[in-house]
Amino acid sequence: MAPSHPAPPADRPAGGAAASPAGEAADGPWLVVGLGNPGPEYAATRHNVGQMVLDVLAARTGAGFRSHKARAAVAQARLGVLPGGRPGPAVVLAKPSTYMNVSGGPVAGLARFFSVPAERVVVVHDELDLPGDVVRLKRGGGEGGHNGLRDTSKALGTKDYVRVRVGIGRPPGRMDPADFVLKPFGSAERRDLPVLLEEAADAVELVVLRGLEAAQQQVHAPR
Repeated sequence: MAPSHPAPPADRPAGGAAASPAGEAADGPWLVVGLGNPGPEYAATRHNVGQMVLDVLAARTGAGFRSHKARAAVAQARLGVLPGGRPGPAVVLAKPSTYMNVSGGPVAGLARFFSVPAERVVVVHDELDLPGDVVRLKRGGGEGGHNGLRDTSKALGTKDYVRVRVGIGRPPGRMDPADFVLKPFGSAERRDLPVLLEEAADAVELVVLRGLEAAQQQVHAPR
C-alpha cells in the first residue's frame, strides 16, 4: 500500500445534527468509520466496501460529508428511529482520507475530537473470511491480517471496538489476496452489492439503536 496522502486543508464541522433526545447527552455520539483507500481509482474496489456502506448511511440520513482536520470526510446525523418516533442516536460518520494501512490516526483523532470512547466506535470493513453475501458483527478480537484494523487498534490503544464485517469472499485460484481486495467487484458481485450494502447499513443502525448483543442476534439469525 502507498503511504497516506496529505490531509484535507479544511476543518469544517459537518451540519445536520439535531438537538439530543432526552438521556442521550450522558452517553454522547457514536463514531462510525468506513475503511478504504482514497481516490477515484480505489472507490469501486472490494477494499473500499466499508466506505460504500458509509455512503448508504449518509444517504439515509441526508447528511453530507465535509473535510475534517483529523484527515477524514465527516458527516454528523441522527441514525434510525427510537421508540415513540424520536430521532435515533447522534452519529459521526467518517471516511478516513488516508490510505488503508494508516487509518488509525484519523479514527483516533476523531474519537478524541468528538469525545467518543472506544466502546462507541464502530468500524465497517471488508472481510475476506466471509462469503460475499454475509455481514457479521463482533467486538474486539484479532484483526485477521487486515491492516486497517491493525492500525486502528494500535492508534486507539485497544481492540475493544465494534467491527461490522462485510464479506467479500476469498480470491479465486492462486490470486494474491492483496491484489484481490484492490480490484473492483466483478459483474456478478455488482448485481448483489446493493443488497449487501443495505444489510451492512442496517447492521450499523441496529448496533447504535439496540446495542451489539441484540444486533448480533438479529444479524446472525439464520436466513
